[in-house]
Amino acid sequence: MTQLNEKEKQLVTLISEECKTPSDVTAKLKSLFAGTLEMMLEAELEEHLGYEKNSVLGNNSGNSRNGYGKKTIKSEWGESEINVPRDRNGSFEPQIIEKRQTRTDDIETRVLAMYAKGMSTRDIEDHLKDIYGIEVSPSLISRITDKLMPAVAEWQSRPLDPIYPIVYFDGIIFKVRKDGRIINKCIYSVLGINMEGKKEILGMWISENESASFWTSVCNELRNRGVEDILIVCRDNLTGFSSAIETVFPRAEQQLCVIHQIRNSTKYVSYKDLKPLMADLKLVYGAITLEEAEYKLEEFRETWDKKYPQILKSWDRNWTELSTYFKYPQEVRKIVYTTNSVEGFHRMLRKYTKTKTVFPTDEAVKKSVYLSIQEISKKWSMPIRDWGIIIGQLMIFFEDRFQKNYAS
Repeated sequence: MTQLNEKEKQLVTLISEECKTPSDVTAKLKSLFAGTLEMMLEAELEEHLGYEKNSVLGNNSGNSRNGYGKKTIKSEWGESEINVPRDRNGSFEPQIIEKRQTRTDDIETRVLAMYAKGMSTRDIEDHLKDIYGIEVSPSLISRITDKLMPAVAEWQSRPLDPIYPIVYFDGIIFKVRKDGRIINKCIYSVLGINMEGKKEILGMWISENESASFWTSVCNELRNRGVEDILIVCRDNLTGFSSAIETVFPRAEQQLCVIHQIRNSTKYVSYKDLKPLMADLKLVYGAITLEEAEYKLEEFRETWDKKYPQILKSWDRNWTELSTYFKYPQEVRKIVYTTNSVEGFHRMLRKYTKTKTVFPTDEAVKKSVYLSIQEISKKWSMPIRDWGIIIGQLMIFFEDRFQKNYAS
């Protein structure tokens, strides 16, 4: 049983007087809440005027009380009507409940928390009505969440570290309303592994189309926010991205996602050929050395090129950026040969936003994704596995780059 001190016991006794049901308790709490606000407002006005109510010090003071105004406040106890004291000069600016404020911050906090957990506007509206008896319209919820936009802008423009050993680029599709129709828009995420080995979302960008100019603007934004060097970029075969990286971060090594390449290679393979073809392909991407991988690729060509020439064309065209990881030891290979880290982030993002099938605007997407990032990032408190070994290896491979950025 919960132990209460004397003041808490007195409060419980006060609340429980004449209460026979939980609804009676809620009504009593609402009444106490309103009464407490009114007392606090009276105290604020008293401090503003500089004298107590009915005090002779108010005579000829230049300002005085001027009755009350009515205001309805929404709180976790429901709606409460309170009397707000006024002064004759109209200079009184309440702090506990501001002039245009119609709800307590606790309601805003609850709305934002539910929005961050992926609840839809309709779900939030129903929850507040069922649990607290508060009527909150979808437009009000939207206005509350709109207050996030300055925080989103600040987060998107925050300074970044000068060097990121590994950075992943990938996108996730959301459905958004535009000009009366629903279209697909992609949120492109940049996930960095910082020098401590911890994951960090560097930013998010929304676009309908990929292009070299779009990716160049993304890379330039990262540079303008303080990123001077990226050692290894892991990415899908995004349109125009390779040239953008070469332009802005010319020394970054690029690694195409091998898993994506395999999926694309097997997309049109007949079922009876799939198993032997995958076994032969595994000899290529699972090779120990680059030389062995190139030898196995030629063997794969001899076996499958006539039947599936499009597979070899793709591997040949992308081989330089597909084979980057062969130069590194196994611990490094495991985290750079695929964009699985950022794809894992997108899977969690989808979990948080699954109830929002269609977003009304780009801003709605950004608000939801931003809140989801804040929730997901709480789980990224530890470095990735084997980071001590990985960073040690990278310091050997990129010794001059580390010396430049961390010269004593």
